[in-house]
Amino acid sequence: MVSNSEDLVFRVITKGDQKIAVAYFDDLINPTSMQDSIVRPLEESSEDLNYHLIKDTINIAKLTTTNAITDVVDNLVNGTAYIFKEGDTHGVLADVADKGTRALEKAETESLVFGPKISFTESITKNLNLIRSNINDPKLCVETFMVGSRTKKKVQMVYIKDIAEEENVNTFRQRMTDIEIDSIVDSTVLAQLIEDNSFTFFPQFITTELPDRCTISLLHGKIALLVDRSPTAIIGPSTFINFFESTEDIYMRWNMGTFLRFIRFVAIFFSILLTPAYVAVLTYHYEVIPSALLVSLGQSRSNVPFPPVFEALLLEFIIELLREAGARLPTKVGQTMGIVGGIVIGQASVQAGFTSNILIIIIAISALGSFTAPSYAIGTAVRIIRFPIIVMAGLYGGVGIMFCFCFILIHLLKITTLGRPYLSPIYPFRFSDLKYSIFRMPYQYLVKRPVSNHPIDKGRIPIKKAKMKKDVDE
Repeated sequence: MVSNSEDLVFRVITKGDQKIAVAYFDDLINPTSMQDSIVRPLEESSEDLNYHLIKDTINIAKLTTTNAITDVVDNLVNGTAYIFKEGDTHGVLADVADKGTRALEKAETESLVFGPKISFTESITKNLNLIRSNINDPKLCVETFMVGSRTKKKVQMVYIKDIAEEENVNTFRQRMTDIEIDSIVDSTVLAQLIEDNSFTFFPQFITTELPDRCTISLLHGKIALLVDRSPTAIIGPSTFINFFESTEDIYMRWNMGTFLRFIRFVAIFFSILLTPAYVAVLTYHYEVIPSALLVSLGQSRSNVPFPPVFEALLLEFIIELLREAGARLPTKVGQTMGIVGGIVIGQASVQAGFTSNILIIIIAISALGSFTAPSYAIGTAVRIIRFPIIVMAGLYGGVGIMFCFCFILIHLLKITTLGRPYLSPIYPFRFSDLKYSIFRMPYQYLVKRPVSNHPIDKGRIPIKKAKMKKDVDE
């Protein structure tokens, strides 16, 4: 079942009449652990060994016995050694894999000012340890799945048993067992395989590299998936508003956190509608422009030979080119490319008569607005849906914008995440959950967990304790 491979090693240890074979892939194991924990103890042992005594002889923590060839092959390709004595009925699998993972580092894609800076790594063991160190609750449950027909990847589902709703857990469990694919490369691929709607631009599961965000979600009644060799965790069910929340909102004072959330919502609204509004106004609705601004608009567009819709699409496309080029280049070169390229191309476009100064400002505000979303996935979705709205604004003006807005709203109402409404707590409306989504209230008012997650244990803070005064001497 294993093809010819030069790194597949069969090492035979002969002791009198008994022969013990050790099979392993040389490139996948830790040589020191192999020599010190397996080979040397077997060579120094004076007993007549069988697989029971082999387990007691070698110094490896993770040991299992098996006589199934499929188990042996699956474990060999994951860095496990198989120890078998000639004539015995079972062999021993010993985990001596060289994990080759990086040390714990600062988060790169989700930068924070306040709160823990540590991020997940490619080791599923380290990632689970990070979660357990944050939640030392005996009710924290971990279920393991092996996904992939050719390359089996370990996936662990993490949840708190007396908080997470059983229906959500069962839905996750069913979707994991129903997956039929040869391999999953990363957690982002797994999220696409288990999502409710594969044809929408909007992501339905949060993927995060922050252990504290994963911890907060678990305490609110959500479920997390960890994938081996992936530095991000999947969190579900996730609503549309969750993608605009940052853990920094929790670490800051409640009024500051609420203000920052409003800034993000307004920025995303401007990012979607500002450029289409410019196109619609200049194409069909000159009457809504103030007379003082109309003169400057006319002067700015006097040398532009293109209609507003083509002008806007051209600039949006250039911005996307700069963003993609900056992301693909090395860090320092990418930052320089983004800044210098934006200034040079913007100034040259205005002087050459390709665009107007006002549209440059509007495009820049729209681009900045899409970057305010803490989730990269939702920011990308916003940038994509802006293009069809601009086209509709150029064809039908304000009516086209409203048509697109209504279409997107209806689409969001139809989307579900793990079978739950995507727009919760806006639809269905749950007033008590607004303090966890749109607003960020003081902690003494957060006495219950979000209803949208359907938690079993609904209470977070006893109501009597929350109403008590803080000074004990009063």
